[in-house]
Amino acid sequence: MEAYAQALSYGIPFFVILILIEWGVSRLMGKQVYQSMDTIASLSSGMTNTIKSLIGLSIVVISYSWMESTFGIFDIESTLWLYVIAFIGIDFASYWSHRFNHVVNIFWNRHIVHHSSEEYNLACALRQEISAIVVIYFFLYIPLAVIGVPAKVIAILAPIHLFAQFWYHTKLINKMGILEHILMTPSHHRVHHAINAEYIDKNYSAILIVWDKWFGTFQEERADIPPVYGILKPAETWNPHTINFMHAWQIAKDAWRTKSWKDKVRIWFMRTGWRPADVAEQYPINITKDVYNRPKYNPTTTKALRIWSWIQLVVVNLFIYHALISFGNLDYLEVIYYLAFCFAAILAYTSLMEYHKVAMFFEVAKAILGVSILYLFGEWFDAEQYFIGATWVVIGYCVVSLFATIWFLYFEPRKETNLNTTITN
Repeated sequence: MEAYAQALSYGIPFFVILILIEWGVSRLMGKQVYQSMDTIASLSSGMTNTIKSLIGLSIVVISYSWMESTFGIFDIESTLWLYVIAFIGIDFASYWSHRFNHVVNIFWNRHIVHHSSEEYNLACALRQEISAIVVIYFFLYIPLAVIGVPAKVIAILAPIHLFAQFWYHTKLINKMGILEHILMTPSHHRVHHAINAEYIDKNYSAILIVWDKWFGTFQEERADIPPVYGILKPAETWNPHTINFMHAWQIAKDAWRTKSWKDKVRIWFMRTGWRPADVAEQYPINITKDVYNRPKYNPTTTKALRIWSWIQLVVVNLFIYHALISFGNLDYLEVIYYLAFCFAAILAYTSLMEYHKVAMFFEVAKAILGVSILYLFGEWFDAEQYFIGATWVVIGYCVVSLFATIWFLYFEPRKETNLNTTITN
């Protein structure tokens, strides 16, 4: 986990720089690529995913090391070809796990947050889940284990394979010639994120587009069909926690309400979106029919709240970055406290972005965690080594954040009109 934290400490600044470059280039080109609150929601979701990963909040049903030691037939010498074979195997497994996430009802809950943005940009790439607690696709790695690919090779290549999927989440790069026949490109992945009838559930590949072409799920982006992004049942919230569990909650309600015992069981494993007939009739869900005239989610906010939300995003991101670079020096209890503080902070300001009063609960929880940290550990996780008075800065942040939340929820005048807009591409 320490190695993963170190990898993220290098990756996060790189991602931020690329996002800023994309934003700047989009402004020069006169293209609207970023929407303020949506971008904050995407980056906040990425931070919650980082928190989950650092805490180790996942259950591995069967480890790759066990599979390799149990099923391994060959002992492959460590060469360049070993890494090439392993990378192709990881990419193959990624195609199928991605496809399962899209087509099986309960598995869609593991992936819905990534598709929930109605924008398409590099920030959207970081909109990742916290709901996939159980690692269930271990069987897809059995072929690699059988041929004897060492676990350390998988551990090296898996983060590289994940980070390599970042760059193609952009509208600014058009088709890329011969690479369109080999790799997942921005054009191919725009199709994947689109909810147009012609595009939906296509292009599952991560790096090599050949998997979609071989298994019949490839769709080229067409000039006459501009992609429309999001999900057919709009999330209508900026809160990453809500988005992460909204689909599973809907399935659970449907399973409870249906009178058929057969449907109570099979609803979880049917194709994504399937609902029992009696429940669908009695409790209809608003599913987008006309994707081109659906208003984007953009509720009424003030300029002051938008500025404050950006400040919160930056500050909490700095906290998480400090946790990353300090990871090797913290014991597990310190990591838990630090990341719980960050998680509460994220839920507080993303709830406040919609003026939801639950923001007050999370803000108070954050303050209590902050006080507890100072009481238990005496200072803010060795932050004093970076600059004198760091602990007092953290205390000041907590106080200001608490009073700002009270102001925005109960006293701020809200005179701006609703900013909902019709989807344009």
